[in-house]
Amino acid sequence: QVQLVESGGGLVQAGGSLRLSCAASGRTLSSYSMGWFRQAPGKEREFVAAISRSVSSTVADSVKGRFTISRDNAKNTVYLQMNSLKPEDTAIYYCAARSGRSYYYTATQHYEYGYWGQGTQVTVSS
Repeated sequence: QVQLVESGGGLVQAGGSLRLSCAASGRTLSSYSMGWFRQAPGKEREFVAAISRSVSSTVADSVKGRFTISRDNAKNTVYLQMNSLKPEDTAIYYCAARSGRSYYYTATQHYEYGYWGQGTQVTVSS
């Protein structure tokens, strides 16, 4: 079973950047496809980005061109680089892992993921 710990959140001004990290332990990260989700107060959890075991990736339309997901299997870590941040990006950001045989699949639905981190707060001020 894999354990996930997010870090890198914080307070940033609009237009700024942050890089979130998700460190995995317990199992090797290369066995999992990974995703980032976020949840703002009063809203449902929404998909942000996902990366397959083959490192193909997809991002939500709302962050396309601003956010990039990547993985470093040697460090057992997944990253979310967030640029040109907007106040509407304010949320708790969660890392998630999905086990499965598919090497190329990127999962975009929260119910497809079986393992979650505790989340890290990102606040973007205007």
